[in-house]
Amino acid sequence: MIEARHLRVLRAVAATGSFSAAARELGCTQPAVSQQMKALESSAGTPLLVRTGREMRLTQAGEALVRHAAGILAGLTAAEEEVAAIAGLRAGRVRLVSFPSGSSTLVPAALAALRAAHPGTRVSLVEAEPPRSVEMLREGDCDVALAFRYGGGAAAESEWQDLVVRPLLTDRLVSLVPEGHRLAGADSLTIGELADEPWIAGCPRCRRQLVDVCRTAGFAPRIDFATDDYPAVVGLVGAGLGVAVLPELAIASVRPRGTRTVAVEPRVEREIVALTLPDLAQVPAVAATLDQLAAAATRA
Repeated sequence: MIEARHLRVLRAVAATGSFSAAARELGCTQPAVSQQMKALESSAGTPLLVRTGREMRLTQAGEALVRHAAGILAGLTAAEEEVAAIAGLRAGRVRLVSFPSGSSTLVPAALAALRAAHPGTRVSLVEAEPPRSVEMLREGDCDVALAFRYGGGAAAESEWQDLVVRPLLTDRLVSLVPEGHRLAGADSLTIGELADEPWIAGCPRCRRQLVDVCRTAGFAPRIDFATDDYPAVVGLVGAGLGVAVLPELAIASVRPRGTRTVAVEPRVEREIVALTLPDLAQVPAVAATLDQLAAAATRA
């Protein structure tokens, strides 16, 4: 019989490429990983891993098992949490992953309200940008993912069609310019008015969005600096080293000293959502977390 603990070890070996690296990730010994893999292969009745040089490679059977493991483990977690909540043993635990500007704006208010309403609920938080945060959810490494996406249409809808999507808010992009910039006092501007400026770009997904918007306006931005750290973007703009386009939520998470924000026309927006798996949406602690994130978004 295939056991959940063996599936967790298989996923770790597949992700890291070796027994020793998987052992470090799981906090156990390399012989323990080897022993559990032997037990899993015995249960499966076929080899799941082959050694290629210093790394382990999945066989076809191993790939199939890893592919199903995320759903199996997520379903098992959901079942454990729901039964525990029903039995009154504990209110539950939630593993939350969020992008940085969400972590500093929406998440604190949501978790404070959650703790007040459900003091027994334990929440852990790690940071990751989409699409990595969405991958973590699908792989069973978190229960709720705070994420964002730009644009809409059929492609956007299909991106998360296997997940439960809780819309939170629409976050408008605004331009950020130095205090002494020629457009610092404007009510709004078009992106084309910044075509000749040096640019400070943000996270990879935001960077792609910036390039797409500028391309639509007829120019390619000259990106002098790129960083995932929003305070660094603000600092670089404030020092007069360039201009940027950032979501309002990101600007709200820092103190934009030495800069001015100016609305961009036409509007460019990103959709902020909370995501979970269908099975996990039925878990009381997860449902309560989604509710509190939605409530925090209305106050943002």
